[in-house]
Amino acid sequence: MHHHNHYYGQSHILARWAGLDDQHPPRIRGYLQHGWNVGCGWNPVHEFFDGAWRYTWSDPPRRRGHTLGRRNYHVVGAPFLYLSELEPDLGTVPEQEREGTLWFLFHGWEGGGKGGKIEGDHARLISEIKETETEPVTISLYYTEFERLEVRRAYEQAGFQVICFGKRGWNYEGTDRRFLYKQLKAFRGFKRVAANRLSTAIFFGVAAGCVPAVYGDPMELEGDNPLFGGQARIARLWPEMLGKEIDLAAARATTDVELGRHHLMPPAEMRMLFDWNPRD
Repeated sequence: MHHHNHYYGQSHILARWAGLDDQHPPRIRGYLQHGWNVGCGWNPVHEFFDGAWRYTWSDPPRRRGHTLGRRNYHVVGAPFLYLSELEPDLGTVPEQEREGTLWFLFHGWEGGGKGGKIEGDHARLISEIKETETEPVTISLYYTEFERLEVRRAYEQAGFQVICFGKRGWNYEGTDRRFLYKQLKAFRGFKRVAANRLSTAIFFGVAAGCVPAVYGDPMELEGDNPLFGGQARIARLWPEMLGKEIDLAAARATTDVELGRHHLMPPAEMRMLFDWNPRD
């Protein structure tokens, strides 16, 4: 099983949904999309073994993959939505008690010498956040930025609470299988979710009941692949998801499409799809 399938504990969530051991999930013989993606579900230069199935959250990545001549796709729905069904009460508060903004800084990745650090004007972004948000703001940093003291301290010294949900894992090591549980619990207590780039967290926040916003310096990512099309492509294809005030009905409709809500499957179908049924 490719180690990406373990990211954020996603294979663990699907195993739990299927009624199996979620501490030691069975192998997914293929590639599971691990985050919202503007392409065919993966990095443009991701290597696949021949004949592998590609399990996407939603139909748009499958269609984009087909235009590139790629096959063996199956749409399964985002593991975060399965988790939301499994944990209907986790972090839930009455609607009128939701407060504040959970603000996600665009993050780097575990790229080592190949890149992965973000660079941008944090002072300017902090100023814009303070000018825009009317309730208390909690800044979420991925651990790659949380451990960069100059980044974390910039937001702490600005008066924000700064949190980190943990590590997604890498090469089967360090996976926090409670990562998405912690995010779901947090989302359900906030009124707004915001970020400086349209990202997975925005869609998860909307799915959990938050009002979204996407604004500010999108930052630059060292080693960012131009084949994704950059911010211009996102603005062209998802304009309804950008801005400081976003139409909630439109955002929810787009979120349902991008997370594949209508493709969620019952446990028995998932066991059959992944070949997880016991063999006599």
